[in-house]
Amino acid sequence: MPQPAAKTRLPRAERRAQILAAATRAFARHGFADTGLDEIADEAGITRVVLYRHFDSKAELYRTILDQACARLAEQVGTDDFEDDAIPALLRAAAEDPDAFRLLFRFATREREFQDLTDSLSASAVAVARSNLAKQIPAGPWLDWASQLIPTMTTDAVIAWLDSGQPDPDTAAVRIRAAIHGISQAAAQPPSLT
Repeated sequence: MPQPAAKTRLPRAERRAQILAAATRAFARHGFADTGLDEIADEAGITRVVLYRHFDSKAELYRTILDQACARLAEQVGTDDFEDDAIPALLRAAAEDPDAFRLLFRFATREREFQDLTDSLSASAVAVARSNLAKQIPAGPWLDWASQLIPTMTTDAVIAWLDSGQPDPDTAAVRIRAAIHGISQAAAQPPSLT
């Protein structure tokens, strides 16, 4: 009779990274509320006891994933004045970890328990958009409109690009920039009614 394979004991940091990766995949399939700790433990190939050695709760695990996703985005894309390289950097970040990107911009926005994080992220994105757009759009309701619409449209465009199988990555940023330009143009000067 064959002997069961011996469990490999990973260093704490490696085990924690393994759990975070597995939890990200599991949460991306079903969202926070519909993902159980047993499912995460199975995905990671560990027991629930081992999971609790690293995280006190499912909420702590989810928040850690979201915090890491925010930190990676800030590192890769930046947090203030977005230049021409911001959209390609955003696409690269999303492509490197699509599950975390979806959690941050699709699932977490629906979870009341994490609304503080998503509200903060949204407010920051709107403030950056407003700062950039104020150079070409006069203060007023159309600046407000474009400042709110562009960050939402951009993240939705990236998620749609991920969901479509990441088509033509070389021109995806150009296409998203064209959509952003269209919004800013519409806000800066109303289209002709004729």
